[in-house]
Amino acid sequence: MAHIVVLGAGTGGMPAAYELRAELGSGHRITVVNALDYFQFVPSNPWVAVGWREREVTTFPIRPYLEKKGIDFIAQPVLRIDAEGNALELADGQRLGYDYLVITTGPKLSFDEVPGAGPAGHTQSICSIDHAEQTWAAYQAFLQDPGPAVVGAMPGASCFGPAYEFAFILNTDLRRRKQRNKVPLTFVTSEPYIGHMGLGGVGDSKSMLESEFRNNDIKWICNARVDKVEAGLMFVSELDEAGQLKKEHQLPFKFSMMLPAFKGVDAVAQVEGLCNPRGFVLIDEYQRSKKYKNIFSAGVCVAIPPVEVTPVPTGAPKTGYMIETMVSAIVHNIAADLRGAKADTKASWNAICLADMGDTGAAFVALPQIPPRNVNWFKKGKWVHLAKVAFEKYFMYKMKNGTSEPIYEKYVLKSLGIERLDRP
Repeated sequence: MAHIVVLGAGTGGMPAAYELRAELGSGHRITVVNALDYFQFVPSNPWVAVGWREREVTTFPIRPYLEKKGIDFIAQPVLRIDAEGNALELADGQRLGYDYLVITTGPKLSFDEVPGAGPAGHTQSICSIDHAEQTWAAYQAFLQDPGPAVVGAMPGASCFGPAYEFAFILNTDLRRRKQRNKVPLTFVTSEPYIGHMGLGGVGDSKSMLESEFRNNDIKWICNARVDKVEAGLMFVSELDEAGQLKKEHQLPFKFSMMLPAFKGVDAVAQVEGLCNPRGFVLIDEYQRSKKYKNIFSAGVCVAIPPVEVTPVPTGAPKTGYMIETMVSAIVHNIAADLRGAKADTKASWNAICLADMGDTGAAFVALPQIPPRNVNWFKKGKWVHLAKVAFEKYFMYKMKNGTSEPIYEKYVLKSLGIERLDRP
């Protein structure tokens, strides 16, 4: 009997555990290890941050749902991965051995790369439910004394969609409260242009998002390198296409939400030969570590090169559909290895996303993620907002019921009128 350990219980780890159990049956042991004892649906955090959702709607305790499927659960941080010894060393002193390790930890949030940034500094975050609740508290105080607001993404960021979502959701919420006229709103991003998204743009994303910003009185600064943040003041260097200083900005604000750059979590990044210099797991075409053949990885913690070189560093995003296909590839390849067969399943590196914009939304499809593409599609409409609201409920229901089916393929592609894409 093999022991498969899944490290991380997010939107990659939970489906990985369920899919492993469905594929392998009861003959093998599966354990999920997570620093927290609850699951959080991170895509809902922009709504939590303006009071449109509460924690109880977007989180649930992990243990009872995994146990229903015969999956063990340990709620402990991992201090060290002994890759040579095939074991995890946990914060409570426990040593957990494994035959296969699936790393789905998500990222470490690198607020420290910009002095004064982050929830411990002067900007808010929506990267976790705790951060989103802190942002909601700061936003409620801001509503009592409104003023300039700054939203966007720091240098090196790779997840731009939530920044756009929050800017538009904030805009919509302020309008509903009849306070939008009191809040000059500026979008500050390391992207070379609006709608780049870390993907080199998708379809008409540049013109469509610029138009939405204009129509909603949102100003923007691109090629923006945030140098530091002080209380109520953000220092931004705007670069030109050659990476030279174009203009220096000092942006006053009373409220700011800025997404950070990501790195690999410490326990993963410290394993010799496992990761690149920023701590992301180096994998082959089968989602397997290039050095340790019994370690696999999926999601934000995987090393993917930027789509293109930009004046201010930007990373490539890992969207839900891509993560789903990574997980499926891992499950198929572990099953093959247990049978004595060769790994032969690859993930579909396609980018598909539903982005809420308050009372409307935008959807994009980039096939493959790295251009040139076979499909390059970007559209907006109220139907996207409604589809994302419904997807939140659908995803939470499936995570509580131990689904092993491809959620994004079944729901998101169907909502976009796409029957199927190549996937494992």
